[in-house]
Amino acid sequence: MVDTLTILAPGLLGGSVAQAARARGAARRIVIWARRPEVRLALTEQPWCDDIADTPETAVAEASLVVIAAPVTRINELVDRIAPHLPATAIVTDVGSVKAEICRHACSQLAAHNPAATFIGSHPMAGSALTGWAHGDPELFAGRTCFVTPHNSPPEDRLTTVVRFWRDLGSDVVTIDPDQHDEIVAHISHLPQVVATALGETLAGQPTHWSQLAGNGLRDTTRIAASDATMWVDILEQNRDEVLRALDRFETDLHHFRAALANRDWPAIRAHLERGKAWRDTLHP
Repeated sequence: MVDTLTILAPGLLGGSVAQAARARGAARRIVIWARRPEVRLALTEQPWCDDIADTPETAVAEASLVVIAAPVTRINELVDRIAPHLPATAIVTDVGSVKAEICRHACSQLAAHNPAATFIGSHPMAGSALTGWAHGDPELFAGRTCFVTPHNSPPEDRLTTVVRFWRDLGSDVVTIDPDQHDEIVAHISHLPQVVATALGETLAGQPTHWSQLAGNGLRDTTRIAASDATMWVDILEQNRDEVLRALDRFETDLHHFRAALANRDWPAIRAHLERGKAWRDTLHP
């Protein structure tokens, strides 16, 4: 159990971390800072929030574990603010879906301003079409993968603390290098978002009533196209190079599929379909 858990900038993920930590007994005390005063006021009424802080600096003053739940473009800014104010024993993590640049920056800042504190990145592969802390779910992380991305060989006991925390919330933890994480999620998360969005954009140019005729296949394929655009601009900006490499591979496969169709090469088409099905069959439920 973490003694004092501090959550900065809770949205859906931060709110879910707080609720899950309370429900599963993963933290003795939960302190939260939110940017907007009206959110801080609303959080005072939540049974899973013990204390509200008016600034990030005061929020981390007694923290054992800090979870930065801000959008990816704001994580480094918060690291800069809290670094000089962390207790020497504090561990800082985040929930950002891009890791390499954040981990390098955060480790550098803590080394410069508070070398006894430790940053270890995290990325829970969990989410919802809903946004905001009010839609938090204490079971959001149950059975879901959470990447933990140590950089510069942090102390083993502190890495163990972060891994144990996410396991206590119900996650299946994968410990991996930040750069390798970004390559993987470019393929399994960011590329699917781009493809679903592009498909939606293509269909948006067709007669409106066509969409009313669609079955579940189209709904399943384009579900994530409904995700928040602002969030995804930030993610794609931070992981641009890896996403471009993933898109190159996808475009190559799509070109081969198109060429086979244009040439009426039905055995090749069948091979494409069977390879896609074989991969899909390997996905866990």
